[in-house]
Amino acid sequence: MIEILRNRRSIRKYTSQKVESEKIELLKEAVLRSPSSKNINPWEFVFVDDKTLIEKLKSCKPHGVTPLSTAPLAIVVCADKTKNDVWVEDCSIASILLQLTAQSLGLGNCWIQIRKRMHNETISAEKYIQDLLNIPENLKVLSIVTVGYPEKLRDGKPFEELQFEKIRLNTFEK
Repeated sequence: MIEILRNRRSIRKYTSQKVESEKIELLKEAVLRSPSSKNINPWEFVFVDDKTLIEKLKSCKPHGVTPLSTAPLAIVVCADKTKNDVWVEDCSIASILLQLTAQSLGLGNCWIQIRKRMHNETISAEKYIQDLLNIPENLKVLSIVTVGYPEKLRDGKPFEELQFEKIRLNTFEK
């Protein structure tokens, strides 16, 4: 696991190679194995591999959507907020497990924030996506995770750049 973390970087450009169905099935299994508070599992996932829909997803907000330009796969991460008050945390855990599983399969990935972002001055990015993908209104959209084969490999963050000053032992004294 530490090697996966050492090598993981956000990938914003992908090759045109499709993600194999076997790998997509493993990604589905990974998100469904994600832990959640009280094992309520409020999350829901929309796996999008239709290029036309991915292109339309790119219009969900004005900034931060570059990975959707070339991604062959986009996973929309949602949850029923009425099932659990910590749905954001549950979806975040599922998202990072999705990203780490993708990394372990040789796939690049990138998180795209949707929650609390706007499509335009009057419509939220969430509402835009709900309408586009026929997602029921009771499901809140947290993020989109793009997945694909990296156009170019990026080195992981060097050990020397890790911010060890952010770690304290026992108390928050400097």
